[in-house]
Amino acid sequence: DLMDAGTQALNKAKGLPDTSGEFGGREAAYGRVVEAGKLDVTHGSILYLDDIEVSFDGFKALNKLSLDISVGEMRCIIGPNGAGKTTMMDVITGKTRPDSGSAFFGSTIDLLSMRENEIAQIGIGRKFQKPTVFEHLSVFENLELALKADRRARASVFFKLSSEQLDRIGEMLKLIHLKTQAQRTAGLLSHGQKQWLEIGMLLMQDPKLLLLDEPVAGMTDEETERTAELFLSLEGAHSLVVVEHDMKFIGELTTQGATAAKKKVTVLHEGSVLAEGDSRLDEVLVVDDSPIARRFLESRLSRLGYPVTGVESGEQALAMAAERHFGFVFLDVNLDGIDGFETCRLLKTQTPA
Repeated sequence: DLMDAGTQALNKAKGLPDTSGEFGGREAAYGRVVEAGKLDVTHGSILYLDDIEVSFDGFKALNKLSLDISVGEMRCIIGPNGAGKTTMMDVITGKTRPDSGSAFFGSTIDLLSMRENEIAQIGIGRKFQKPTVFEHLSVFENLELALKADRRARASVFFKLSSEQLDRIGEMLKLIHLKTQAQRTAGLLSHGQKQWLEIGMLLMQDPKLLLLDEPVAGMTDEETERTAELFLSLEGAHSLVVVEHDMKFIGELTTQGATAAKKKVTVLHEGSVLAEGDSRLDEVLVVDDSPIARRFLESRLSRLGYPVTGVESGEQALAMAAERHFGFVFLDVNLDGIDGFETCRLLKTQTPA
């Protein structure tokens, strides 16, 4: 009992979930028996990929990709087209078999030995880029169909929603901002609302891990903001892997919430992890004596989520760099008669970037 209490206190200090009584006893015991097919996250990881390789006709879509996702974590994954983001999700969900490597859900469930439907049943949900809902059914009926229930013929004929299931659907409608649209035909929803509905259908399955592929593509700014709020509300109760190109959206996800300081962003390039770290974006100093050029750069960089400061002269740039750190400097090398190379040298002294 003392060992159990000590282990749980240590996990609490580390911010790991309380698993006492859920996975068979003291976590420090290496010899404990784990039930076959039962998710075991006592080591803190819910998804583990190691040296995954996938080739298509000689082209390496994934090249020794390794990734570790913690329980309750929201991990954002970015990268250019062709970096291997979608292929990675295909491997996790069983759609694509890798040439080599290993993939585990928790510490005991080997994903590479399972079929797609089996992977879905153990608690991994995936949202594709294009929303896939039953367009001729109502929003309510879509969520009803997504409930975890016996889908055999006899059970389906005599199926009736219980009060608990009705409450769950009502809660989900509120969560995905579609409570007022419950009886509306799904095909009449906006693109963003269809995205929310599909996310709601996934959540009705109560997945432990959610894979979200470009969830805000095609959304309005308001819909994107509300989607960020939705994902932040799911953090902790579910583990989320979010693949996106919208850097402003990534910034909203990774700089807000109780665990903002611990959140990671992973950058994929040519099938492997190029970089991984916290989500803080360095401030950018734009130095240009042309107000048009300055405004253009400030606009583009702000859209990517970077905090930007613009100045017009070399003297101002040096004064600003002396006061605070800038991660990047965009510099016009001919500013008010100051030698461009000397300005660069001084700025690099002040701002190692």
